[in-house]
Amino acid sequence: MGKRDPGSVRTIALVGAAGAGKTTLLEAMLFASGAIARQGEVGASSVGDATPEARARGQSVELNLAGFEFMGDRYAVVDCPGSTEFAAAEDLVLPAVDLVVVVADPHPGRAALLQPIFKELERLGVPRAVFVNKIDQARGPLDEFMAALAPASAAPVVARQIPLIDKEHVTGFVDLALERAYIYRPGQPSQIVDLPQDVAELEADARFHMLEQMADYDDALMEQLLSDLTPSRDLVFADLVAEMNQGQIVPVFFGSASNGFGVRRLLKALRHETPEVSQAAARLGLDGPCAYVFKTSYAGQAGKLSYARILGGALKDGDELTASNGERSRAGGLFIVSGGATRKVDHAGAGDVVAIAKIEAARAGQVLSFDGKARTPQLNFREPLHLYAMAVAAKDRKDDVRMSAALTKLAEEDPTLRVVLDPETQETLIFGQGEAHVQVTLDRLRRRFNVEAATSPPKISYRESIRKGVTQRGRHKKQTGGHGQFGDVVIEIKPLPRGSGFAFSQRITGGVVPKQWIPAVEQGVRDAMQKGPLGFPVTDVEVVLTDGSYHSVDSSEMAFRQAGRLAMSEGLAACGAYLLEPVEKLHINAPSASTSKITQAISARRGQILGFAPREGWSGWDEIEVCLPRHERQELIAELRGLTQGLGDFTAEFDHMAELTGRLAEEVSRSAAA
Repeated sequence: MGKRDPGSVRTIALVGAAGAGKTTLLEAMLFASGAIARQGEVGASSVGDATPEARARGQSVELNLAGFEFMGDRYAVVDCPGSTEFAAAEDLVLPAVDLVVVVADPHPGRAALLQPIFKELERLGVPRAVFVNKIDQARGPLDEFMAALAPASAAPVVARQIPLIDKEHVTGFVDLALERAYIYRPGQPSQIVDLPQDVAELEADARFHMLEQMADYDDALMEQLLSDLTPSRDLVFADLVAEMNQGQIVPVFFGSASNGFGVRRLLKALRHETPEVSQAAARLGLDGPCAYVFKTSYAGQAGKLSYARILGGALKDGDELTASNGERSRAGGLFIVSGGATRKVDHAGAGDVVAIAKIEAARAGQVLSFDGKARTPQLNFREPLHLYAMAVAAKDRKDDVRMSAALTKLAEEDPTLRVVLDPETQETLIFGQGEAHVQVTLDRLRRRFNVEAATSPPKISYRESIRKGVTQRGRHKKQTGGHGQFGDVVIEIKPLPRGSGFAFSQRITGGVVPKQWIPAVEQGVRDAMQKGPLGFPVTDVEVVLTDGSYHSVDSSEMAFRQAGRLAMSEGLAACGAYLLEPVEKLHINAPSASTSKITQAISARRGQILGFAPREGWSGWDEIEVCLPRHERQELIAELRGLTQGLGDFTAEFDHMAELTGRLAEEVSRSAAA
């Protein structure tokens, strides 16, 4: 590997499924490097997961940042949430890191959980390695885990180590690149030992397999292997570095973060093999002195903080910054972040991860330039899936404005969150990745902005239509002294085919309703359709104005509007109204092993299976197409994740309205009348 830029900082992201031990690994790295005196307990005293929301749930709910020095080099680590409800927080930071360490559980049955993670890293082109954690808890041969892991990654997974096992317990490892054996020592560096005789043959086979995998991308190495020549250690390491940096292979390390096993070995690999910061800048299409913003937050009296990675040049406190939209402002302070603690610094160099204060124009995914030139990164983010919604309202009406402003800030901090005002129901809706995601938002709303919110499931946009037609007269007559009000109309009301909406026409002859007042009749009809006999807007109806009368003095636009409304209201009551509910088309993505259970769950929710097929580009996954009533979707994501080890997701779009009958229709009607 070429000489590293002086002073540059390696930035590593830790990703993986929930429970794999990412935050524990971060804690172990900090302890092994001497950054902390003792390894804290995750959820209680760890550097990461320090917020009340994380500790209350015992898991990461946002990005954790920390830094340390190891063997004279500096590192910034971004610990990403593992739960699928919060994992989208990593989308904005992964393109800007040098290397991603995928933390895995050694159980073969959980290897498939990593496929969505690998797919995204492959799409982004970010170099990656695997750290198989909890190796001391492994049951069964690790080659079973490696075999289960292989289909999850498009690039070959290459074991850099093999475990040393004594009486079914992992006691150490053999480094296949160094050809050295090590014994684990809790909380201390591993001890080098002689390679056991009974492991020598296994080590030789494993090393040759590693070299074979690497030789697929290096003709010189392939020639040496075919000629039975032993490649030099320098060549092996050079290939390992080059092929990982180019995403051609995924090296795999083993250890136990809670005991410190394998952590220093991982740190040494990161020291020698992590790509330069220039590779991350090139991936983002950025050059020159700038910082890429991957997160923003509002930190009380400190105001807005923009978390960014410096990709070129040096940034000093007070320097002028140019946002992607051209807006200019000055850095109001630079901070190094370690968990919940911040430390002010006067400058930051290439590779550093810092929080920049008081840059109001900054948004996650944008660039702040130091040379006055507006820059825009080359990014192709995944569209957030809004899988769960909750209606919210301030418990105290005087907090309405404060709640609106606070939700706007929280949505800016978390781009996977969406806050909208439903124009039909007038509800404020929070859309998120799941119930826990929305609940964390409400907890932050209460803790950070002192606003209590009342919640309820979103109202469903039911409609009603009619089974038969009628002819109905509507007469509005009112005498109050002086000019009165008089409007008289006769309308025909007819059902239309499903999805037709509303149609209005007229067959007036002889001027019995003057032309200038016919639009008022239509408006009156529309007024009545806003709330039909069952309490919901009416659709799929045709109305024809056929007759009427007027008074030369008392008739007016308002009078004919009232007449139209009366005729429509009375007529609808005689038309045999029935309820319609919105039905959506869903595309569900899930492991194939769960497909049959998912189809059963959809049928139990009154859904219709339209078909399923292998998911393109995904090994062992299906895409299932269904139609499902909107009422049944609210809790679907929780059930889907329960059936798929948390992996399943879906997209939804409105498809059609369908008749709602039976007990549910009665309940909906009673609720509307209450």
